[in-house]
Amino acid sequence: MKSSKKKACPKVSVIIPMFNVEKYIDECICSVLNQTFKNFEVICVDDGCTDNTLNYLKDYKDSRIQIVRQQNRGLSGARNTGIRVAKGKYIAFLDADDFWDHRKLEKHVRHLNRDFDLGVSYSSSLFVDEQSALLGIGQFPSLKNISAKTILCRNPIGNGSAPVIRKDVLEQIAFNDGTKSWRQYFDESLKQSEDIETWLRIALNTQWKFEGIKEPLTFYRVNASGLSANLTKQFASWQYAIEKNSQKHPSFFKKFGSLAQAYQLRYLSRRALQSRNKVQALKLIHQALWTNWRILSEEPSRTVLTWCCSLLCILPNTLYSAIERLTMRAIGLLQKRTTA
Repeated sequence: MKSSKKKACPKVSVIIPMFNVEKYIDECICSVLNQTFKNFEVICVDDGCTDNTLNYLKDYKDSRIQIVRQQNRGLSGARNTGIRVAKGKYIAFLDADDFWDHRKLEKHVRHLNRDFDLGVSYSSSLFVDEQSALLGIGQFPSLKNISAKTILCRNPIGNGSAPVIRKDVLEQIAFNDGTKSWRQYFDESLKQSEDIETWLRIALNTQWKFEGIKEPLTFYRVNASGLSANLTKQFASWQYAIEKNSQKHPSFFKKFGSLAQAYQLRYLSRRALQSRNKVQALKLIHQALWTNWRILSEEPSRTVLTWCCSLLCILPNTLYSAIERLTMRAIGLLQKRTTA
C-alpha cells in the first residue's frame, strides 16, 4: 500500500482583497513572499477586477498563492470570502495598495504564540505616498491595556493592513443576518468603517486581548484621491457602524459615545486639512470640541495642534503649505522620540 502524506496546514493565511490594483499589486505580493516567516498561504480575492491585476499575478509561480474570484462585493465581502477558505490558525489582512516589512509575520506569530489570551496583534505603521516614498509620519498607537473604550475612541489598530488575528476570534464573532446565504465576519452592509465595527464587536462580545507591536511593520499608502472624499458621508458611515453595536451595549455607548464622536470629528478635521479643505477643517474641529471637550483634557497637544492648523486657513496656500511641511516634520520627529 502506498502511504499518502496529508499536506500540513499553513500557520498564517494572508488575505489580500483586490479590485483594480494593477499599480500596486506587485509591491504588495512581493512584500509577502519576502517574509522571513515562510509558513503561510496567500489568498488573493479577485473582487471583480476589470483591469490587469490578474495578469500581473500570472507571473508568480509560488504554490502558496491562490486566487479566489467573485463578483464585486466590496472590501468586507472580499475579506469574508478569504476568511472562509483560509486554512491558517492566524489570519493576516493586507490591503492591495499597502505593503509590509519583511519581518512582519515573524514578529506577529511570535507575539501570538507566547500569549494564548491574545486575539488581535497589530503593529505601528508608516505612511507612504503614491510612489511608496516615506512621508515621515505614521500611526504609533497605544500598545497595551487596550479596552473597548480604546477601540471605540482611538482605534489603535489604525488600518486594515496592520492586524494579524486568530481565526478562532473571527469565528466567535461571525454572524448570519438573513440577507446573505453565508456567514459574515466583516459586516457587508458597511462600505466604510467596517474595520472599527469588527474590532468593536470583538472587544464588546469576547474576552480576547488586543495588543500591539511597537515597531512599524506596515506601510500604509495615503492616496491623494482618498483624502478628498466626502467627509460628511464618512462621519455618517462611522456613526452607522457604531450604532450597530449600541443596542446590545447601551450603558457603554451612553458613557463613551459622545467622546468617540469627538475623536472621530477631530480625525476628519485633520483629513480635511490634508485635502486642503481648510474651512471644513475649522468647522469639524470646533464641532469636535462642542461634542465633547474631554478630547482637550485627554489629548491636549494633538487637539490644540489640529485647532491651530485649522485656524491658519486664512493664510495664502503657499505659506500654509510651508507651515504644514514644518509641522509634519516636527510631528515625525516627535513620533520617533516617543517610540525610540
